Amino acid sequence: MNENDIKLLKHQLFLARSEIKNLRQQINGLQHIYQNDVQKINTAIQSFQCDGCKLKNQQQISTVNVNNGYHESTIENSVSFKPIGIIRSIFPEKRAVPRQASVASRLVSRIELDPTVFNNPEHSFEGLDKFSHIWIIYHFHRNQAHHKAKVAPPRLCGERVGVFSTRSPHRPCPIGLSLVQLEKIENSTVYFYGTDMVDETPVLDIKPYIPQYDVPFKFNEQFFSSREAPDGEENTEPTATTSGQCVSNATVPNWVTSEKELTVIFNKNATQQLQELAVDKKSIEDIMKSDPRSLYLRTRYGSQIFTFQLGENTVTCRFDDKNNTVNVLQVRKVVNLSSTDMQTEE
Repeated sequence: MNENDIKLLKHQLFLARSEIKNLRQQINGLQHIYQNDVQKINTAIQSFQCDGCKLKNQQQISTVNVNNGYHESTIENSVSFKPIGIIRSIFPEKRAVPRQASVASRLVSRIELDPTVFNNPEHSFEGLDKFSHIWIIYHFHRNQAHHKAKVAPPRLCGERVGVFSTRSPHRPCPIGLSLVQLEKIENSTVYFYGTDMVDETPVLDIKPYIPQYDVPFKFNEQFFSSREAPDGEENTEPTATTSGQCVSNATVPNWVTSEKELTVIFNKNATQQLQELAVDKKSIEDIMKSDPRSLYLRTRYGSQIFTFQLGENTVTCRFDDKNNTVNVLQVRKVVNLSSTDMQTEE
């Protein structure tokens, strides 16, 4: 065994130890989720009532209280929706999923419509191909942690703000909204660019993006006629009058636009593996330059080895917080050991 082989084995041992460390962190997170689930189950058991008892109690409290002119029913209402389909993306886990769809604008995902929603599901997409972008409304089905009134966005470096002033997925109603670019429609499947969802995310609705209504504008002259265009007759781009001008009238806090991008570096080993596996280098660069780490990982562990799964591949990186860089060290196929293989090794 020569010196290069020894260096390679040491490097692989280092990566293995780093992945074990990451797995331990994930186990700690799962323990927190487990404790929350146990607490929810205990609460549900303690508050369990038969249908007859529920009906009786609802009849007793179905009065309306008036407080300062606000009519508030004492009955706690709930709303439930049946998903219309699921999203298929290359992110099997939440780890490294982009925080916004525009971050991974090169990644293609798809919506598979549930065939039971309509008798002819493909008919529901007629006319949608005339639009360039669509809104996707979906459920954050993997968020089991309890929600809080104040959260700490990654860009604020620990400072907390109200949850409704952020796009945090940890919300009282865990509903996501993403603007994506429509690629194509095949039968009852919609393909789109821009992915910030985990694989198998339930879809609640799809709506076309219409600039006239979805982009806030301020006008110095009449921009639209008094007649509102009926559904399906809107133009795809706003058209101002001859001398009229439209100016964006939207404002956002400074911390939203003050994000610094990291410099992404690929070593020779990773570059060669990308070519062998036919993996899009730019997609990985887009994900990593926005720093997908949580605030907890970034502040507690600092510069560290970071691994995540991208489709059938595992990407291993190292962050250098001092120099604002991230080095992609390795890209390899995910190895799935069958039970037979594991018994053989034992």
